[in-house]
This record gives sequence, C-alpha cells and structure tokens, in this order.
Amino acid sequence: MGVAFLPQTVLAAIAPAQPDVIENAPAAVPAAAPVAEAAPAGSYTPMAPTAGKGMPVDGAIGFQDQYSPIGEYGLWMHNAILMPVIVMVSLIVLFLMLWVMVKYRRAANPTPSKTAHNTVVEVIWTLLPVLILLGIAVPSIDLLAKQYETAPEDALTVKVTGYQWYWGYTYPDYGDFEVISNMMDEDEAIANGEPPQLAVDNRLVVPVGEPIRIQTIGADVIHSFAVPSLWFKLDAVPGRLNEKMLIVEEPGVYYGQCMELCGARHGYMPIAVEALPRAQFEQWVLTQPGGTLGDEPSDVTEIPGIQQPESAIPGAAGARNPAPEGAAATAAPTV
Repeated sequence: MGVAFLPQTVLAAIAPAQPDVIENAPAAVPAAAPVAEAAPAGSYTPMAPTAGKGMPVDGAIGFQDQYSPIGEYGLWMHNAILMPVIVMVSLIVLFLMLWVMVKYRRAANPTPSKTAHNTVVEVIWTLLPVLILLGIAVPSIDLLAKQYETAPEDALTVKVTGYQWYWGYTYPDYGDFEVISNMMDEDEAIANGEPPQLAVDNRLVVPVGEPIRIQTIGADVIHSFAVPSLWFKLDAVPGRLNEKMLIVEEPGVYYGQCMELCGARHGYMPIAVEALPRAQFEQWVLTQPGGTLGDEPSDVTEIPGIQQPESAIPGAAGARNPAPEGAAATAAPTV
C-alpha cells in the first residue's frame, strides 16, 4: 500500500525510555523537541466495541441506532414523519383501487357512467398532496441545513484522504501526523471481538461530545466516507476538499465503509471511528509519531509528564510563545 505506520502496541513499547533521556541528558536532545516524545507508556489502549452499537445487526430492519445530534434528528424524521405518511398514502391508494375495482366492475355496472369530472374530488386530490408535501418539506429543509452547518473556528480538524484502497487520517492541529487505516484480517477481527470486514488496524480517533471538522479528499479516484450510525456521509473527490461537521455523543466504536464504487477493492475500505473522552484522546495523540498537543494548553486534563505551573499562565494572556531555548521538555510553554 505504500505508507504504513507501526502498530499502536509497538509505539507504546518504545515510549517509556524517552522521558528519562530528555531529563537526564538534555544536551543530547534539541531544546525544541516536541512534547509528544514525553508520552508515558501504555497511555492508550484501543476501546473494545459494544455489540450492536455502531455496527450492523443481523436481521435488523431500518436504520442503525444514532449517536450524533443530526442522526437523532434524521431518525426521528424518518420514524415520526416519513414512515407514517408513506403508510397512510399507501393504504389510501390501496383502498381506492380495491373500491373502484369492486364497485365499478362490469358486472355491477353494465352501463358505464358518463361523468366527466367532479369538482370536489379534484380539489381534494390537488390540495391533499400539496399539504403532505409541505409537511414533509419543512423538516426536510431544516435537516439538510443542519447537516451542512459550519464547524466552529476552534473545532478539531481531521483531513480524511481516500486511497485505493485504504484511508488516511491527518491531524493538522496536533502535529500534522497521518494515520493509515487498512482492513484487519478476518481472524484477527473475530479474535478482537470486532465485526469482520469492518474492523481496521488503525482507527480514526476523535474526542467525544465536541464538534469535529471532517475534510475529505480523494488521492486517486472518488471515494465516499460514510458512517451510518453517525448519520455521516461525505464524498472524497480528487482535487476538491469537502467539509462537514461531526459530533459523536457517546464514547464508542462506530463502523462504516466507502460508499462510492472506487475500484476492484472498493468493498475492502472499512472505517472505524473511535470516540474517546478528551483526556484519553490527548493521550492517544501523544502515542502517535510526531503527535503533539500544539500551542493551546488542555483545560480538561493534565497529561503525565507535562507540567503547567500557575506562573506560566499570567492573567493578561497574549499570544503563546515557544518554550525558551534550553528549557526542560516537561515544562509548559509560557503565555
């Protein structure tokens, strides 16, 4: 496939010796070394999926349970508006067809009626569909508008690149590292308790409960990034950067697939999104090659190995500056 990353377990095993090297031999390490090198060992363990959550269920009919605000809205509209209207219209049409077939059959009406029109009937069958369409249009337009709301300026950005035939996830806010995701072998997926042909070696990891700016692009042909349980689908087109906001409401693992015919191995491009609390997400970032928490301090949790003294954040906060030359790697950058 070309580009590949070491497995997470290998990366975690490499991490323990790094903090001691930085503290005991500062001259051997550049002062501007990224704080990600101080990540503690074992700071990230892949989450085990929950059976029936974020994945297809054998024998199920209808949509998967939804775990995003827009997904809950879309599922409500389908169940509370569209399905009742569809059932009602189908039953009315069926009743009218049976009634006409029985009442106006040749045996019951040897002399056919010569009625040309009926004003009342024509008004009803014109106004009723109009009212039905208006009733559907209002929530439909609202749903479409909500699906394309712009993510907040401070939202986490993830660039999703579709390759033939695997996915790449780049985190420009956290060191611009890229995670390459390939389908996991069937035997390994079953051993891990994951659905075969949906499990991957490296997941798209995001913080739970936060707006995420997903940007998609194709490296070769058109792909489509889709996760049904999150009500998310966005095409990845070569030369075009598409963007959409995603919010995952609950921690968990959510599976999807490429939904655009992209070549011979189109069916082997699964997607696994792992939503973690912010503290665990930051720990995962620090296990990635080149991963860093960036210039902004985390106000959610303290990461082991990274200290933030109160004196480092004065009241009159301005633009953040990099740590002074020669400062210990475990000290927080000044504000």
